[in-house]
Amino acid sequence: MVDIERKEPPLYQLTNSPKGQGQPLHTFTAFPSHLTTILAARRVPPISTPLGNGNKYVSICTSMGFKNMPVAEYPKVISELQPDIAISLADLPHTTTTPPAKKLVRMVERTEDWLNELLSTFKTIPGPLPLIFAPVLPVERPLQWQYLDHLSEDALPLFSGLAFYSADLLPELSHYESLQPLPRLLLQPPSSPFQILRQVSLGADIITVPFINATSDSGVAFSFSFPPPDPSSSLSSSSELLPLGIDMWSPEHAASLEPLMVGCRCYACAKHHGAFVHHLLGAKEMLGWTLLQIHNHHVMGEFFRGVRETLGKGADAFEEAVDMFGRAYEAELPKGTGQRPRARGYHFKGEGGEMPLNQKAWSKDVEAGPPERDAGVEGAEAGVDSIQV
Repeated sequence: MVDIERKEPPLYQLTNSPKGQGQPLHTFTAFPSHLTTILAARRVPPISTPLGNGNKYVSICTSMGFKNMPVAEYPKVISELQPDIAISLADLPHTTTTPPAKKLVRMVERTEDWLNELLSTFKTIPGPLPLIFAPVLPVERPLQWQYLDHLSEDALPLFSGLAFYSADLLPELSHYESLQPLPRLLLQPPSSPFQILRQVSLGADIITVPFINATSDSGVAFSFSFPPPDPSSSLSSSSELLPLGIDMWSPEHAASLEPLMVGCRCYACAKHHGAFVHHLLGAKEMLGWTLLQIHNHHVMGEFFRGVRETLGKGADAFEEAVDMFGRAYEAELPKGTGQRPRARGYHFKGEGGEMPLNQKAWSKDVEAGPPERDAGVEGAEAGVDSIQV
């Protein structure tokens, strides 16, 4: 993440160093070169802002609070940071309330203007440039048909993909033959593997999955696979539905020498067992949540590998596997019963009124004692950054 409040963020300093030439984002984040970096002015899930956008600026959240970022600065940021994919600015609703139709049309017009400005600016910038994805707003097609026509007829050679903010808009590409071959990035976060499968069936190619972090923080280990286990196997011999995850806070894991998930080949399952992770969580050791994150990312990677292989066999094979998945697993991920790790800036929701994730570690003593300290961090002072990578 980049804190644009600072005059010279550490990330920008890498652009002038030999080590950071070409891929400053990979260098700054220590990402392997094969991982794709995506730059956008909205994080997933999005943060509500007090005020909306203007013609020449977008309202964003930074470590110093909410501010307006000039639209003209965004191409410079993209050029300096060199992400693999950059999403053009979109005039999205700044609250959860749907604006009136007239306002939605104006939002579409601003988004088109900002995309044209970005593409025009990049024509004058020398050197390699990232792939530009054009945003498609969560607005019904009759309200943005002119913008979609512009993408399919005029701007198409200048951008490389589409960024959708609503899965319901994915089928609308059937009306635009020239846009159908483009990769489709979906920025509407799913809440479960079932929603991921729905998004894939609607045509999403790249999906953001923030519930991996939330599940790891809750102390739950993923336990699903796609396609699901064969009904005749020992893993699914019971007539009951299989759980999508295992709550590692549960006392039943206190003496378990089994891995987090039978058959999993991730580092956490290969090197450690359930009792160790259960102990780490109880001791509030960050390693416990780290091992869960390693495991959950591996399971999700295997899940998408299975999706790709099944899609390669045809649409009928995929739909059959999706149906089997629905009959094999419970509908929702379990809720962790223990304490989450201490909240940081990236946990910030921004809607206001949320309770801290954890209980207070200290209580106030009227006579004397340590000052009250809140284990949850909320508000703009939580270190929230502006641009998510």
